[in-house]
Amino acid sequence: MSTPLSGPGSATQAPGRGPVGSRPPRSRVTRDQAPITLTGLAGKVLLLGLTAGIAVWAAFPLIDAGKWAGLALLAATTAGLFYLYLTRRHIPAKYLVPGTLFLIAFQVFPVLYTASTAFTNFGDGHRGSKDDAIVAIQTSSVTQVPGSAEYALSIATRGDPATGALVFLVTDPATGAVSAGDTGGLRQLDAADVTVAAGGKVTAADGYTVLNFGQASARSKEITDLVVPTAGGALRSSGLSRAYEGKAVRAYESGCDCVRDTETGQTWTADEELGAFVAADGERLAQGWKVNVGLSNFTRVLTDKNISGPFLGTLIWNFAFAVASTGGTFLLGMLIALVLHSPRMRGTNLYRVLLVLPYAMPSFAMLLAWRDMFNADFGLINNLFGLEVDWFGQPWTARFAVILVQLWLGYPYMFLVATGALQAIPRELTEATSVDGASPWQSFRAVTLPLLLVALSPLLISSFAYNFNNFNAVYLTTEGAPFPAGNPANGATDLLITYTYRLAFGGQGAQFGFAAAISLFIFAIVAVVSAVSFRRTRKQEEVYS
Repeated sequence: MSTPLSGPGSATQAPGRGPVGSRPPRSRVTRDQAPITLTGLAGKVLLLGLTAGIAVWAAFPLIDAGKWAGLALLAATTAGLFYLYLTRRHIPAKYLVPGTLFLIAFQVFPVLYTASTAFTNFGDGHRGSKDDAIVAIQTSSVTQVPGSAEYALSIATRGDPATGALVFLVTDPATGAVSAGDTGGLRQLDAADVTVAAGGKVTAADGYTVLNFGQASARSKEITDLVVPTAGGALRSSGLSRAYEGKAVRAYESGCDCVRDTETGQTWTADEELGAFVAADGERLAQGWKVNVGLSNFTRVLTDKNISGPFLGTLIWNFAFAVASTGGTFLLGMLIALVLHSPRMRGTNLYRVLLVLPYAMPSFAMLLAWRDMFNADFGLINNLFGLEVDWFGQPWTARFAVILVQLWLGYPYMFLVATGALQAIPRELTEATSVDGASPWQSFRAVTLPLLLVALSPLLISSFAYNFNNFNAVYLTTEGAPFPAGNPANGATDLLITYTYRLAFGGQGAQFGFAAAISLFIFAIVAVVSAVSFRRTRKQEEVYS
């Protein structure tokens, strides 16, 4: 009897198997059943243990400062991380959360902190709270008066004898008790933890390194400047072996919210808007406190003629420098990459190694070397070409020199990225244009250059942003010079970033709030230029995609 042939709707089945042509059934393994390797488990335990350690380490300062909201946020974040990585759910979040946390810690938080600082008077003399300012005013006015208590003094530190924070070890002549004092005040030490020589001088103390005479002499100025607050005034050194508890000449009176000089009777009343104690004649005490000043830092940039006048000229030169540096390095790097990309070139690997040498060398060292080469008296450039050009003495020659130096430092980067982009362009495209009768220039303009720009536009935008704030290129080469006679704060080669540095950290001390305000101006300018450039880049990608 013949075996019937299988019809279209039937399937031949082999012994012990499913129908011929069908796939064997897969064993469905859920995520909860996925095997865990020993290496993965060890890595997870290590990372979670490190997370718990960091959380515990960060919790104690928050508790001491009474920052309960920060402590709650820390606990919630730590608990969320443990829940996320101890369960087998939320697989995408396991990859997204670390990057998000690092983004917040290293990008979002610094920007927000800078923005918040821009609305304050934070800087030298305005770093702490009002209470800190009062303590600083009182302790800085301490003088020795008749009857001041004197102590045997030893100089110590908890760290390196040459750089560690200094501590006074003093012995009370009446009780023999030994105390350790620093800017935070005096703390009595256990008698069993110290060794006291005849005369009351401490020769050893647990947890401290007692400085010898030579080590203390090398830090005599720091010792003289150290003031240790006490209940009756403050402790200051009198030489390297004696200390006295002096009385504060200036004292704070809460009734008038003012500081009064007990010798002269002059008073300085607290001004909460300025964050300083101000006398009737307008004199301010050097120690103030941090307060919110609103938009005053921003309006100062726009309304102060000594700042706003040079600001516009510096902004124009800043744009010129960024465009010339970015465009020049791109053109030179692309030209060299095109030459070495030609199949007729030989020894391209050797040329590439030589051409990237400026990129491999420390930029700060090369900038200082170029600074010497442009020296008007003994510089290599003048001597080599027989010139007598004062490169850094005239505005335009100094600007040309700065751009030339940046061109030399920056073209290797553009050469490397242009080489990679050229290698990614199929040769069939350029060969097709040649078959159609296009010249090499027409082929480059119609095919190679547009594709290069599509690939390199994001890098060009980031390079522009970098050069717009290229502090080293100017400060290590010209320091902003030459300066006009009427304005020693703003030089011909100053960028906004170097001009800001000089304004904020110049002769008047550090002004972090003002510096933060100007940095927000710079951030806004770069952000607008970058946003417009990226918008044009997307349109270009749509055309050539």
